[in-house]
Amino acid sequence: MGTYTWAIIIGVIAGLMVRIRLLRTDYRQYPTYLHGQIIHLSLGFIAAGLGAIAVPALLTKDYTAITFLVLAAQQFRDVRNMERETLSKLDEMELVQRGASYIEGIALVFEGRNYLVILSAFLVSLTVVLAHWYGGIAVGVVAIVAAGYLRSGKYLEHIADVSLAPLRMEGANLYVDNIYLMNIGLQDNRDRIMEQGVGVVATPKNRNCALTLANIGQRQAILFDVSSVLGVFRDTGEPSLVPLSKLDLDDGRLGILVLPQNRDPERVIQVIKKVPVLESAVRMPTERPEKHFKIR
Repeated sequence: MGTYTWAIIIGVIAGLMVRIRLLRTDYRQYPTYLHGQIIHLSLGFIAAGLGAIAVPALLTKDYTAITFLVLAAQQFRDVRNMERETLSKLDEMELVQRGASYIEGIALVFEGRNYLVILSAFLVSLTVVLAHWYGGIAVGVVAIVAAGYLRSGKYLEHIADVSLAPLRMEGANLYVDNIYLMNIGLQDNRDRIMEQGVGVVATPKNRNCALTLANIGQRQAILFDVSSVLGVFRDTGEPSLVPLSKLDLDDGRLGILVLPQNRDPERVIQVIKKVPVLESAVRMPTERPEKHFKIR
């Protein structure tokens, strides 16, 4: 077989391995096993093929073949829309919902990972052509290892200190530490919340983290993840038995009430610390130069 053939074969294999490395079904049960994974692996194979074939097409000056990359970009944008619509429909059936920000983040990740597969296959294919097959395999191994580091971003423990806090009732008002949460009218609901509920306070590490923590989407992601891992002590038609979070407007702390089916405060802390920081929630106003704030 010729050099170009080896470049395509090794590039496709490396790209597919990168996609497998990036594919993981976790506590959110997404992508679903087995059919959801087959869909994403098939798209990964297509992306790897496009990236690997691009190099021989360019070197043989077959520039019309590059137009397939443009079509692929459109198809992967459609994948993002498909993921968004699917998760939005599923979210309607959840007792504690993910929220639009979490769904958009998941959809964005699945689109971006296909582009990463194209890039990996392209680099491996190019290396095979320029530096022989063993060079391409080396680049492929590096890409697979790097994909493992790119699979996860920051967690909540990176932007906030998470600790347990006492729940208390003052009349019908519920507090976690000194942060007001809500008014509970029925005595039965008060008793169940005090018996089953766990109070948590997340203290932001700086001003940027405080704004990220205040984001509604980020707060909903915290409640959803805890409910996914530990269950939720509620059913439909019980608006008082719902996990929620409230800000302390004075110092930016976030008070959190969770109602796990299996009440284990230490596990609640562990889960909250591992909640991913949503890209759409990140705010860094202190990084902007002062000249950008001048009034014209």
